[in-house]
Amino acid sequence: MTTDVVMTRNEKLLEEYLLYLRETKKSSNNTLQAYERDLNKFLDFLKSSRIDDLTTISSAVIEDYKNAMTNGGFSPATVSRCLSAIRSMFQYLIMNDVVDSNPAREIHNEKFEKKAPQILTNKEIEILLSQPSSTDVKGIRDRAMLELLYATGIKVTELISLDIDDVNLQLAFIHCVKGEKERIISLYPLAVRAISNYLESSRKLLVAKPDEKALFVNVSGERMTRQGFWKILKTYAESAKIYKEITPHTLRHSFAAHLLENGADIHDIQEILGHADISSTQRYAQFLKNKAKNSYIKFHPRA
Repeated sequence: MTTDVVMTRNEKLLEEYLLYLRETKKSSNNTLQAYERDLNKFLDFLKSSRIDDLTTISSAVIEDYKNAMTNGGFSPATVSRCLSAIRSMFQYLIMNDVVDSNPAREIHNEKFEKKAPQILTNKEIEILLSQPSSTDVKGIRDRAMLELLYATGIKVTELISLDIDDVNLQLAFIHCVKGEKERIISLYPLAVRAISNYLESSRKLLVAKPDEKALFVNVSGERMTRQGFWKILKTYAESAKIYKEITPHTLRHSFAAHLLENGADIHDIQEILGHADISSTQRYAQFLKNKAKNSYIKFHPRA
């Protein structure tokens, strides 16, 4: 015998908002999980404060929540992210005539310095990409994944979401779809060669089913996961003796910085990366300015 779970009003509103993000906004799974996690923290706070209906709260309640997070040791970046999630949910409630105003709008984020993106040098990229074996089935696959990431600057979630039909090796591009947005991104010859080699000699030995659509598969023959790729990257970073903090996003950062460094237009890079706001791309320009300043201080004879 099963027992129906009775949802509170707050839980029901959150469920409706997440459904809106998933079905209407076409948000990625990572975005959905982040919003659900952050907003559930907020609902837990309301529950502990004996507030059963979030549509009745004032700005003072959200200010109390902000202070509770800060006093609880959460970083300014985490607090800001959670406040943004709350603001976004209330905007949805306003849009649907559930509330008249957004009490989170008056609560300002604490200023914090964003961590500079980790950038690999050209030499470090060369060393990293040379680590996978050219004769091993998994090594051939891994080389193709690394080359594709550095060739296009796509996110790891976009990498593992690629299907075979998203790659056109003859015309040297990939078709990248994120929600309702899509991008066509060119591939350099080495990336084309690496992917072609993988498709011809490695993938068919890895796939579990002939009708598998995923471009990159794991040893079980199924679509590669984020966690699986992260472990692969970490292994190669260690074998390359690169002691910087390397994540899958590091190749995306390096891709953007290296293009800028070699004269690419920042708006072209914005389009390739899929940034909605140019300010997200401009931080790579700031990285290059800091690099030039450090070189000046280090090498000018009178600096």
